Amino acid sequence: MKILISNDDGYQAPGITALYEALKDVADVEVIAPEQNNSAKSNALTLHSPLYVQRAANGFRYVNGTPADCMHIALTGLLGYRPDLVVSGINNGANMGDDTIYSGTVGAAMEGYLFGVPAIAFSQVEKNWAHLDAAAQKARELVLQMSNHKLIGSNAWLLNVNIPNLPVDQLGHVKLCRLGRRHAAESVITQTNPRGETMYWIGAAGAVKDDADGTDFHATTQGHISMTPLKVDLTDHDHLGYWAQTAARLTAQVSA
Repeated sequence: MKILISNDDGYQAPGITALYEALKDVADVEVIAPEQNNSAKSNALTLHSPLYVQRAANGFRYVNGTPADCMHIALTGLLGYRPDLVVSGINNGANMGDDTIYSGTVGAAMEGYLFGVPAIAFSQVEKNWAHLDAAAQKARELVLQMSNHKLIGSNAWLLNVNIPNLPVDQLGHVKLCRLGRRHAAESVITQTNPRGETMYWIGAAGAVKDDADGTDFHATTQGHISMTPLKVDLTDHDHLGYWAQTAARLTAQVSA
């Protein structure tokens, strides 16, 4: 089994080191990750400046770009082979609900999925890396279970996994969940720089809005590991009929 690992916290983050250590004896593992922290970069690609790949002392390769950049160049020529699995993380903080839209951790996994490779994004619920060893152990167990069930190297799929910051013996089982929802983000923060210019900082993520039973927020609050299958199709299938009627009316008005 060949596994390609990335993240959005940067190649020196404790989470990616823990993930590599957990998987290095169960597969042929390579790490290609961003040089700097690229949190909230989603699926962004760098199109107007060159990308460079360097190798760190520990053997990890790092790129002066986004998580999606790392996966894109890896899968379109840098590796020279097709991995059986892409694993992203372990992220320093949750990627649940609306977070998945912005997450660079999910973005890296999604880039692998777009190239037809099964992919998993792993995150810890709280920041600070507490009980990172437990999260890495659970990530290893899940990858091994997927391999034992012949799910790796087959059809592409994309999973988003969030692990509570708890010791192994206190972690609940894996629960299949839907994404919850957050309220709108907090207000932008403004400051004045030494030149008298106004600076803007993106506000904190909104509080949880939908944490009903069955959501990732609910599962992790109960100490369970949430696992949510994701897809890329953003089409609003439930309302295609409504918009078909609306489009017909708009067309009729233009014709008149």
